[in-house]
Amino acid sequence: MTLPPLANKPCGGRYGDIVQAIGNTPLVELRRLSPKPDVRIWAKLESQNPTGSVKDRVARSLIEDAEDKGAIGPGMTILEPTSGNTGISLAMICARKGYDLKVVMPDNVTPERTQLLQMYGAQIVYSPGNQGSNGAVALALQMAEADPTYYMPFQYGNQANPLAHYNGTAPEILDELDGQVDAFVAGLGTGGTLMGNGRRFKEELGDRVKIVAAEPMQGEPVQGLRSLDDGFIPPIIDLSLLDRKIFVTNHDAVVWTRRLLDEEGIFAGVSSGAIASIAVRIANEMDEGNVVFIVCDDGWKYLSSGIYTRPVEEIENLDSTVWW
Repeated sequence: MTLPPLANKPCGGRYGDIVQAIGNTPLVELRRLSPKPDVRIWAKLESQNPTGSVKDRVARSLIEDAEDKGAIGPGMTILEPTSGNTGISLAMICARKGYDLKVVMPDNVTPERTQLLQMYGAQIVYSPGNQGSNGAVALALQMAEADPTYYMPFQYGNQANPLAHYNGTAPEILDELDGQVDAFVAGLGTGGTLMGNGRRFKEELGDRVKIVAAEPMQGEPVQGLRSLDDGFIPPIIDLSLLDRKIFVTNHDAVVWTRRLLDEEGIFAGVSSGAIASIAVRIANEMDEGNVVFIVCDDGWKYLSSGIYTRPVEEIENLDSTVWW
């Protein structure tokens, strides 16, 4: 039996500040990608946040947590390792609140990311690109240890990261689907999205909901995602919350990023393609129910890579630096 249609619910609203406008993102059904009539696939469009990514939620939570604890004082600079999105979100919020920000990121990121950080006034310190985000983390930790004037929120180990989703993203999804969530899929990155949403869904729905992680195969350069075999497991990750962990390849990410655009009109970043591929795989294994996945960011920061216009066989063989 086909599931009944869900009533539209309002998103957005009126706010007195751009930071307050973070969250309340649309949830959109992807009917063309669903393999079965009684299985509905939903994309949570985090690209609709002010700087175009889910990391706006995290950055706001990190800064507000530091403010509440009195961790940011006069003369201090906020320091954070990032592969791009968290840094951009922090840069916007810090500019709005009047904090100095320095980000550490790989030197082979796409130029759009560097430009956005500069536009918001952040200082950039580059780490070796061939070390990926792990290299940025290592360098930032060294800098923070050597200089007490830095305050590092450290999204990889700060519970304010998953709490942004526990208190924000997950309740929105539960409200939008009237509590009818059967599977939730997100990428394995810092772990915040999976842990925050996963914990809230398990508390509310128990074992009826499956929490699934999309993890890149070791050595596969899928932007925004990390393999746990690469030597660094973010401290906030609790693998016991996951029901499944499914590997995804660079080819999957590219093909499904294009499918999101071509079939559903969703202009998403590369990690979202990887996550969508796993969401559809999970949907194939179900007879009925709702599968929700996170569209982490939009595609504007990846335009220079050519992934939206070049033939797929050319794109998947590009140098891995393009993804960082």
